[in-house]
Amino acid sequence: MSMSFWILIIIAILVVFYVVGIYNKLVALRNRFENAFAQIDVQLKRRYDLIPNLVETAKAYLKHESETLTAVVEARNQAAAALKGASANPGSAQAMGQLAGAEGALGSALGRLNVVMEAYPDLKANQTMAQLSEELTSTENKVAFSRQAFNDSVMQYNTYRQSFPPVFFANMFGHSQDASLLEFEDREAIQQAPQVKF
Repeated sequence: MSMSFWILIIIAILVVFYVVGIYNKLVALRNRFENAFAQIDVQLKRRYDLIPNLVETAKAYLKHESETLTAVVEARNQAAAALKGASANPGSAQAMGQLAGAEGALGSALGRLNVVMEAYPDLKANQTMAQLSEELTSTENKVAFSRQAFNDSVMQYNTYRQSFPPVFFANMFGHSQDASLLEFEDREAIQQAPQVKF
């Protein structure tokens, strides 16, 4: 056998190893963003579990605000359903859009509840309500951190999938679409603390 035959065999083996490396990296990056979404899932479920307790505590004080409380519960249920859909397909543009929309509606409902609570000093002073509000705020921070980690992982996956030469193999390996970022509307505008002017 000639030397050129062995060179061709070595080149073919190197190409196979290189293509296998591309496949493995695509799988690893997809698994990383799916795991990052699982962290969002955990935090959002915790948040959704806190909301009924918050509503129950507020009911005793907000008898005339049942519409606000109902809106919070309905928005929470819609967000939980959207999360279930997004958990089944993290990175899907449609699932991420539905979750972001549901989270926006929930944030708006919680913002209205916060405004209503401001008018009830006894409710604000309630120890259970204060503790639940603190836990909800802490969970919001964890959701934001988890969402940032997810979006960073999605960006790494998309960048690698779109780069040369993986872009030639991505479709063949079942990585035909970019993953979508999870972007919630700016909640700071909803949950701003009231400003006191002297």
